[in-house]
Amino acid sequence: MFDVIIAGCGPTGALLAAELRLHDVRVLVLEKETEPKSYVRIVGLHIRSLELMETRGLLDRFLAHGRRRPAGGFFAAINKPAPEGLDSAHAYLLGIPQPVVERLLEEHAIELGAQVRRGCAVTGLQQDDEGVTVELADGEHLRSRYLVGCDGGHSTVRKLLGVGFPGEPSRTDTLMGEMEVGVPPEEIAAKVAEIGAIHRRFWLRPFGGGVYSVVVPVAGAADRARPPTLDDFRQQLRTVAGTDFGVHSPRWLSRFGDATRLAERYRAGRVLLAGDAAHIHPPIGGQGLNLGLQDAVNLGWKLAAQIRGWAPDTLLDTYQAERRPVAEDVLDNTRAQLELLSDEPGPQAVRRLLTELMDFDEVNRRLIEKITAIGIRYDFGEGPDLLGRRLRDIEVRQGRLYGLLHRGRGLLLDRTGRLTAGGWSDRVDHLADPAAALDAPCVLLRPDGHVAWIGDDQRDLDAHLSRWFGTPAG
Repeated sequence: MFDVIIAGCGPTGALLAAELRLHDVRVLVLEKETEPKSYVRIVGLHIRSLELMETRGLLDRFLAHGRRRPAGGFFAAINKPAPEGLDSAHAYLLGIPQPVVERLLEEHAIELGAQVRRGCAVTGLQQDDEGVTVELADGEHLRSRYLVGCDGGHSTVRKLLGVGFPGEPSRTDTLMGEMEVGVPPEEIAAKVAEIGAIHRRFWLRPFGGGVYSVVVPVAGAADRARPPTLDDFRQQLRTVAGTDFGVHSPRWLSRFGDATRLAERYRAGRVLLAGDAAHIHPPIGGQGLNLGLQDAVNLGWKLAAQIRGWAPDTLLDTYQAERRPVAEDVLDNTRAQLELLSDEPGPQAVRRLLTELMDFDEVNRRLIEKITAIGIRYDFGEGPDLLGRRLRDIEVRQGRLYGLLHRGRGLLLDRTGRLTAGGWSDRVDHLADPAAALDAPCVLLRPDGHVAWIGDDQRDLDAHLSRWFGTPAG
């Protein structure tokens, strides 16, 4: 019997498996595909996801395969530079192939002891007071204490649970791919400048080595079961731009719609949802993969605490309480961005107005912090503005703060030298450092890096340690 079975070995599922293994949870990941994805689609890791990779000692692995780009121009593709002094040591976008992201996270999970089985599709589930029985397509039955559906927007786990997935279906499609072109760069630039002023969902951007990223809108929604072809791109490019630019030798081709949906709940008994199984939205702003990674880090330590037996009664419920509102906000901002990409006069007037407003630092900063997820503040009750927010990677006596979070434990950062983690020391590390670059006497960090308490009183600290880390040992 496993502690947790995870359906889906995409980025969310793989990272969740690794987070659970940090706490010695027995994890099995089931992936219906027999082989990893072969097509090379470039995705972007935003600031908060880069920070999370740093907190687990993984960032260097990703940087070796990625390309850093400026952290600006995300919101509705309005070309504004990032504001100065973003509150992060990793204030950039990392462009990286999605198969590489998935491979690195799967390797990380396996290194930590997770089991991964490919070619295993979940077809049924039953849960009781003790656990969940999972049925596979070949008739095999597996047993675990918990099941997490990380199996994408068409999640079988969510459907088997009967959890509603309300929202809006796709109304329009967009073709996206990477391919070579057969015309000179200056001809492409001129045509893109001409057409891009009319069609905001159209561009050809040089990627290097003669390869271009191609995005072109399609009227109506196509059959999702049929993958796009190069001829589809050629035909739609001719329709929109009057030329197909001689596109050839595609690296990968895909289509996306503007469907926007959010699961009615993230937990039903011993079964939970994360990543695209819980929320889908257009990829405007590149937030989807990042949202799933952040789900995984939020859920991992809480589910591990439940299994290890020290979780406070309501801890696992905070996963939905914290992450579902974040997803609601992402869905709303992608809806807004999609409207701003419309060719209609009204949305274009709003776009021009917002473009002017983004010249104000406060507006530009708010939108960047929203897209990159560094502006998230969970509701932990009354307190200073830092309470509920993630803490940036500050300098501490032992180097950098995030280097102390690799094991996925809580951390008491104590500038007074008078506090202690006491009976919670098996779950919470303690660093006494009066010189830490922190505008607070002491902070308690959860394993996901969010500030759970600020102060200098031991009794108050103990109350918050109990709130997040349960009954003290001994």
